[in-house]
Amino acid sequence: MGNSFPPDFEIARRATLRPIADVAAEIGLGADDLDMYGSNKAKVRPHVLDKLEPRSKLVIVTAITPTRAGEGKTTVTVGLAQALRRIGQKVAAAIREPSLGPVFGIKGGAAGGGYSQVLPMEDINLHFTGDLHAIGSANALLAAVLDNHLQQGNALGIDPRRITWRRCVDMNDRALRRIVIGLGGAMSGVPREDGFVITAASEVMAIFCLATSLEDLETRLGNIIVGATSDNRPVRAAQLQVAGAMTMLLRDALRPNLVQNIEGGAAFVHGGPFANIAHGCNSLMATMTAMTHADIVVTEAGFGSDLGFEKFCNIKCRLGGLRPDAAVLVTTVRALKLHGGAEANRLTEESVNALVAGLPNLDAHIDNVQQHGLPPLVAINRFVSDTEAEIEAVLSHCSARGVDADVLDIHARGGEGGERFARKLVETIEQGKAEFQHLYPTDLPIRDKINLIAKKVYGATRVEYTPKAVKSIEFLEANGLGDTPVCMAKTPASLTDDPSRFGRPTGFTVRVGDVTPSAGAGFVVAHLGSVMTMPGLPRVPAANRMRLTADGGVEGLF
Repeated sequence: MGNSFPPDFEIARRATLRPIADVAAEIGLGADDLDMYGSNKAKVRPHVLDKLEPRSKLVIVTAITPTRAGEGKTTVTVGLAQALRRIGQKVAAAIREPSLGPVFGIKGGAAGGGYSQVLPMEDINLHFTGDLHAIGSANALLAAVLDNHLQQGNALGIDPRRITWRRCVDMNDRALRRIVIGLGGAMSGVPREDGFVITAASEVMAIFCLATSLEDLETRLGNIIVGATSDNRPVRAAQLQVAGAMTMLLRDALRPNLVQNIEGGAAFVHGGPFANIAHGCNSLMATMTAMTHADIVVTEAGFGSDLGFEKFCNIKCRLGGLRPDAAVLVTTVRALKLHGGAEANRLTEESVNALVAGLPNLDAHIDNVQQHGLPPLVAINRFVSDTEAEIEAVLSHCSARGVDADVLDIHARGGEGGERFARKLVETIEQGKAEFQHLYPTDLPIRDKINLIAKKVYGATRVEYTPKAVKSIEFLEANGLGDTPVCMAKTPASLTDDPSRFGRPTGFTVRVGDVTPSAGAGFVVAHLGSVMTMPGLPRVPAANRMRLTADGGVEGLF
C-alpha cells in the first residue's frame, strides 16, 4: 500500500507454496482423500463427500454497501483465516471461484490481495480446475436439447414465445443480452428470441452451489423450468430427458477444490454465483467439507449484507441446515466517506465530517446482521491513508452502539495484522451469543416475502410491482413455487434499487419488474430496478492491462 508496496501478482509470485498434501494433512485430509491437480491444488475425492459431518463453528464475512473505493471483503476473509491459524486455531476458509467476466472487466483478480491471498492466484482467477467451464457446458447442453426438441416436432408443445431458459457464457458481453436464433432456413432451427446470462448468474451455477450430492444435483437439474406450453403449463428439464447427461458433465466439478492461502493454510474455493443476481455464496459442498475438517470455518457472501448475507441466511443456511456462530462486517474509512458525500478523488484527505455522515450506512448493515440473530464484529480494513481520528470515529460509533469493532491490517501484514481481531472473534464465538434466525417463513405469499425483505433489509417504504411481475407471481404460485425462498436481484451499489443513492436512504420505493423461477435451485428470483443478468465491459477493461511475461508469468491480473 503506497507507492513502494508491491502489486498483488508480485507478492503471489514470490510466495513459496506448500505441497497441497501437507496443507490437507493439517485439517485431517490424507493424500488418498485428494485428486491432485499439480502439486498445489486438488479436488476432494467422492468417498470424503459421502461422510460429511459438519461440526465446526461457522463465521460469515459480509460488508457495508460496496463502493468503487473497494472494501476488501475477500481479503479480510482470507486474512482472518490466516490470523486464526496463527493463534493456534484449526481453521479453513471457504470462498467463491472468480468469474472471468469481472476479472477481465472492472475487478481484475478476485483471490484476496496483498499478503492475504489464496494461491495459486493465476490458476484460481483463470481456468482453475474447469468448474465454470463444466457449468457452462451443462447449461449449453440443456439449451441445445431444448432447441432440438422444437426442431424435431415439439412433442411437449413448448411455446417458443414462452421459453425462459437462457444460454450462458463466462464473460461480460452485453451484445448477447438479447439475440435472435434459428435463422438460416428450415434446417437451422426454429427462429425465436433468446439471450445469454453470465455463467455466475445462471441457474445451473445456483443449483451447483446448493446441491448436496450427485443424486440431489440430478433431481435439481431435472426441476429446471425451461418455459411453458401455449396454455401456460411449465415444462421442465426432466421432460426433455437431459438431467442425467447434465449431471455427468458436472460430476467432477461438484467436488470441492482445495488450495492454500499465502501463509499455507487450507482454503476451499468452489462455486461462484453473483450476489446481486444469484445467491452469492460458495458451494454448500465446500462449506460442509470445510466444517467437517476444521474447528472454525470462515466464509463470505458477496457484496453487502443486503445481498449476499441476506441470501446466505435465508437461502443457503435454510437449504443446507447451517447455523452460523458469528458475523464479521467489513467497512473502510474510504467507503464511509464516500457514503457521507466525499468526492471520490479526495478520499485520501482526512474528513471526519464526511465519515460521520456515512456511518448510517454502517448502521443499516449492523441492524441487518442483528435481526438475523448474529453478533456482529465490525472489521475496519485499514488503508494507508486512514488517519487515527477517522479510525477513532468509527470505533467510538460502534462502541456507542454496543458493537465490538477493531482494525485489521491484513493487506499489508497478512495474518499478523489480524491476530488481535482473531482473538476477539474467538471470544465472541465462545460466548455463544448467536441466536440465528431466518428473516421470514417460506410459506408466506411471494409478495409478502419480497415486501418484508425490501422493508426490513433495505429500508424501503413501499414496493411496487409491474403488471408483468404480478402475472409472473400468479404463474409461480399456481405451479407450486409460492413456498420457496426469494432471491432478490438488485444493484449492489445502494440499499435501494437505484445505484446512484449512497448512504442510508429513507422514504424510497422499490420496483419489482419481474419474478422468475429458479425451480431447480429451490427459489424464485425477484428482479428489482434495472439489474442486468449479463454485465458489460467498462470503457477500459481490466483485460487491457494484462499480459504474459517473458518467463510465462501473468502481469496485471491484480
